[in-house]
Amino acid sequence: MAEFLTLKPYSPPPWASHLHPIPSHSFSLAHVPTPIHRWNLPNLPIGAEVWIKRDDLTGMELSGNKVRKLEFLMAEAVAHQADSVITIGGIQSNHCRATAVVSNYLNLRPYLILRTSKLLVDEDPGLVGNLLVERLVGAHVNLISKEEYASIGSVALSDVLKERLENEGRKPYVIPVGGSNSLGTWGYIEAAREIEQQLQSRSDGLKFDDIIVACGSGGTVAGISLGSWLGPLKAKVHAFSVCDDPDYFHDFVQGLLDGLQAGVNSHDVVSIHNAKGLGYAMNTSEELQYVKEVANATGVILDPVYSGKAAYGLMQEMAKDPKKWEGRKILFIHTGGLLGLYDKVDQMAPLVGSWGRMDVQESVPRKDGIGKMF
Repeated sequence: MAEFLTLKPYSPPPWASHLHPIPSHSFSLAHVPTPIHRWNLPNLPIGAEVWIKRDDLTGMELSGNKVRKLEFLMAEAVAHQADSVITIGGIQSNHCRATAVVSNYLNLRPYLILRTSKLLVDEDPGLVGNLLVERLVGAHVNLISKEEYASIGSVALSDVLKERLENEGRKPYVIPVGGSNSLGTWGYIEAAREIEQQLQSRSDGLKFDDIIVACGSGGTVAGISLGSWLGPLKAKVHAFSVCDDPDYFHDFVQGLLDGLQAGVNSHDVVSIHNAKGLGYAMNTSEELQYVKEVANATGVILDPVYSGKAAYGLMQEMAKDPKKWEGRKILFIHTGGLLGLYDKVDQMAPLVGSWGRMDVQESVPRKDGIGKMF
């Protein structure tokens, strides 16, 4: 394993060597391989086994799936001799937080364009969740309203900021929403190789029939689907979209695959289900209740925006057609995003009772402990 924060030459898995372009280098940023373990979700169909790949454990401030993409994107930024990085996303974007942290590690200045409601766009965005980390590491936060975002689009907004920085004499490198372009896709082509190696090193011959992942910008899904299809994994990939609709993502993923000259049809490599519910980063009380149930039953904390919706969507699919899932071995990829839960504390509050004032009789005799408080 390469040393953390070092730039290393990249060679693709043999089954991906026909793709083009192949990145020349990547940065060692993620703590990999991330663990795969059994995940005893409640109410599974007969004989179905769920395992979980813990990509929420790729690092601390860098946690989640975005770090895998940034390994390739930041190598290109450095190769372009950039002195700053621009990226864009929602107000609680995990990708923007990871980008801000890694930019700072590599001595590049992070500039973020964050989308918020028009009621809040002229106010201090505060320090909840991802914002706390971004602002601690000195990211320049530029707020934009959802309406402006919808009418101008992420590409043009990034270009406006890029031009402004260039006029100030800076050399910015632009990373798209979620790091999802053809270069970022290599992060999860590489993750497919990692899963394959983890399975090969086991003595029990474990093989997965299905891979489940949340879909928010498309790059993770494109990479893992292509990697599973081309490599020996050959698991059926199910993506649960947390914004937009499946048709949009099939087209977007197709664009990423075409950008790598993969010569495959997105409909062949991935099945995309709609799990957006009320809309991006908005939750029903049922979804949050499910996040609470899973944490309570398994100790694994899902985030409300991505993995929580994907797991909830999977459960609904299983309830609808349990026969289809009976006896299958399923790998769920946890893409991180714990900090996003802090933005939901008001909605979560009614779901998490279990506290009370400890009742102590004054007559309980003291016992000496150790440490300065005793």
